[in-house]
Amino acid sequence: MSLLLDEIRRAAARLAEAGVESAQADAEQIAAHVHGVRRTELHVVPDEKFDTSFWAAVDRRAAREPLQHITGVGYFRYLELAIGPGVFAPRPETEVMTGWAIDALRALPVAGPVVADLGTGSGAIALSIALEVPGSRVYAVEADPMAAGYAEKNVASCGVSVTLVRDDFAAALTGLDGAVDLVVSNPPYIPLGATVAPEVAEYDPPSALWSGPDGLDAMRSVQRVAARLLRPGGLLAVEHGAPQGDEVRQLFAAAGGWQHIVQHQDLAGRDRFVTAVRQWQDGQP
Repeated sequence: MSLLLDEIRRAAARLAEAGVESAQADAEQIAAHVHGVRRTELHVVPDEKFDTSFWAAVDRRAAREPLQHITGVGYFRYLELAIGPGVFAPRPETEVMTGWAIDALRALPVAGPVVADLGTGSGAIALSIALEVPGSRVYAVEADPMAAGYAEKNVASCGVSVTLVRDDFAAALTGLDGAVDLVVSNPPYIPLGATVAPEVAEYDPPSALWSGPDGLDAMRSVQRVAARLLRPGGLLAVEHGAPQGDEVRQLFAAAGGWQHIVQHQDLAGRDRFVTAVRQWQDGQP
């Protein structure tokens, strides 16, 4: 075994002891980042090229600093994104909802569908849609200056067209009222006072996490904004916490004007996002 692979094995054990769930993968990604190679190339790094700064980075991860803050990179579907302090690191669970949105847009009999991503953060959802649904017109709304800075950087580096709107999504995009084909959002949904992992509590921006006593304050805002933006028959997809599925469905049902309110699961089988259709004025189709 090469020196680097042996050090990765030791690092993975250390990370596992520290409570990191993806210990082996994180150790490999840190090693690849430090040594400037792909994860598939770790075995070719000569022993004499081992960089001892690897262990300083492992120590940071063992202290539960997010991997993306250490490497400066986050991966989402087909994208490599700039991620760091001040922006929410996109999660694999959100990829499932984004995949649903992409499939739904491709199925629409609409040329150049209009999409609004409310609370875009790093831009992961908006950029994935723009990349995978050519011709779509995607608006990414973000009020937080630091998060919007990451989104701007990612829009510039990904080579696709996304319009970044620096505004509170509750009041944004009024010029598109009634003209949007799909609204998608991963809003903050953690109830105040809830216990979360150190990577989340200590490093993710609070504005991307907490959302009132029941965690649904931002969800209520998403409902109101989506009702304003969507054309009749337009689509909504919104992520929520695993225990919140019933409450979110009831929230949309009680608001009125929505039909086909459907619960969807993530890859682990947990309730993760709700989709709905903006009702036509006469209740049809």
